[in-house]
Amino acid sequence: MSKESVGITVSKNEDFSEWYTQVVLKAQLADYAPVKGLIVLRPDGYAIWESIRETLDEKLKKTGHRNGFLPVLIPESLLTKEKDHFAGFNPEVFWVTHSGDAEIGDRLALRPTSETLAYSMYAKWIHSWRDLPLKINFWNTALRAEIKATKPFLRTSEFLWQEGHTVHATREDAEKEVFDILEIYKNTVEQTLAIPVIAGKKSEKEKFVGAVYTTAIESMMPDGKALQMGTSHFLGQNFSKPFEVKFLDKNNVETFAWQTSWGVSWRLIGAMVMVHGDDKGLVLPPRVAPIQIVIVPIYYSEKDADRVQVKASEVEKILQDKCLRTHVDRRDELTPGFKFNDWELKGVPLRIEIGPKDLDKSKVTVARRHNRQKSDLPLDKIESDIESILQQIQDEMFTAAKKILEDRTVKVTDYNQFKSEVENGSFISAHWCGETRCEEKIKEETMADIRVIPFESGNTEGKCIYCGEKSITSATFARAY
Repeated sequence: MSKESVGITVSKNEDFSEWYTQVVLKAQLADYAPVKGLIVLRPDGYAIWESIRETLDEKLKKTGHRNGFLPVLIPESLLTKEKDHFAGFNPEVFWVTHSGDAEIGDRLALRPTSETLAYSMYAKWIHSWRDLPLKINFWNTALRAEIKATKPFLRTSEFLWQEGHTVHATREDAEKEVFDILEIYKNTVEQTLAIPVIAGKKSEKEKFVGAVYTTAIESMMPDGKALQMGTSHFLGQNFSKPFEVKFLDKNNVETFAWQTSWGVSWRLIGAMVMVHGDDKGLVLPPRVAPIQIVIVPIYYSEKDADRVQVKASEVEKILQDKCLRTHVDRRDELTPGFKFNDWELKGVPLRIEIGPKDLDKSKVTVARRHNRQKSDLPLDKIESDIESILQQIQDEMFTAAKKILEDRTVKVTDYNQFKSEVENGSFISAHWCGETRCEEKIKEETMADIRVIPFESGNTEGKCIYCGEKSITSATFARAY
């Protein structure tokens, strides 16, 4: 028996980091590559990413976005055109300096993000207001030097993501794009991955380098650390001016364009593992599960084998005809108990058990992975009821995760209480004066930073949690990945 087939050996509550790594490896989502900081995505892990990609792709195309492709190498001369942007990314950049044994001259960066590359092209393509808006999305990889504290899906030196880059004639159109995209991200994460999020703006200190402002969605992981799930940036004219992305407006006046960029990465998969997994392994929301339903035939004699297998195939066809991702486990060399544990480790949302006694009673047993509850289902109800059962699982997983988020979100007005809640692993809502120095001192003393300033915060009255001066808003603080 291979080592990876052995179940999870640590508790999620006792050693969260080791538990997470075991689930990723043993559920066969990914494995470590020979180069530190890189992982290999296995078929189940890639299938989950494909589900996320297909969901987002459909929504983006409906809103007028088209997909394009960008090369991975960016000349240093391009990357340095927007100085703040370059300074922010430079510590993480991998550089290509040689072609074979020969130096290449102008260093080439392995793409940490694509603003500079995309906008050098956009400047060539955009001439008139008739060319706008230009809304292109890129499904690709990014490379950033994460070689110290690496963790599969969460911090790796190369990662799958999508990055959108749009150009607009007016500030209003660009800002609308920023918030429309963030809403698409929020709906995708909540409705597809069953993970609740808090949406808002980043502080000036935490915004994307080169942006006017950054909006984001954040979620809380079970170990008490926040995870940024997606960002949408209003770039204003900060890139259009150095890259000369400009156009002739309707009055034939040359004008600099307004721009946005936005993205999510495969860290969404890591979040899903952490939020929903348990001590048995992975727990997958039905909408992204590579296999939504596994059918396990159970028999102990040749006499029963034929009729059980025939019925299993019939049920499989019924479900596959409904476009449900269904698999029959026909591994005769393994016991039913081993199969149950194996599919629970892999997180399949629904298991259907079919044995001779079930057939005698014209029923099957259905086992739900998320709460491990079993129930009987009449054979003639399979076609009509399975989809609603899967939807119920999806809804219950989101409801359970939302309750955890709500329970771990607290409002505080006292700094000592603030520090205590940081240690408890909470999302902390607290008044903030807006000064970066208070934000930095809080980070220095507690390792918590402003994850997001929720949109509904407004100009609430109160005193800054750190300095005691009049606050301008309520911010959500936490330690983070």
